[in-house]
Amino acid sequence: QVQLVESGGGLVQAGGSLRLSCAASGLTFSNFAMGWFRQAPGSEREFVGGIKVSTYTTYYADSVKGRFTLSRDNAKNTVYLQMDSLKPEDTAVYFCATHPRRGVLRSPDEYDYWGQGTQVTVSS
Repeated sequence: QVQLVESGGGLVQAGGSLRLSCAASGLTFSNFAMGWFRQAPGSEREFVGGIKVSTYTTYYADSVKGRFTLSRDNAKNTVYLQMDSLKPEDTAVYFCATHPRRGVLRSPDEYDYWGQGTQVTVSS
């Protein structure tokens, strides 16, 4: 079955950087689009960024544009989220997710498979 495993979370000071990884198995990775979401306590899960399946074009939420960068390595079945200039409001559990459809998908309901999440905490 499809499995997604996130890693790389942790505690960082404001202004610092982290790189999250999401390793996928049980699917033909190159045929799937990937997304990152986050969820803070008491809040709904929100879209962070995505990378399309065919063009590998990336797109981001306005709140992280210019600070976060998605990339993928099809040889390693892994997608990355490079997070720079982190802010305390970036604190959340970060999830990767995947789906096989084309287009720009920002809703959690549009993604088929999810990882367990990794905690990111940004101190002020």
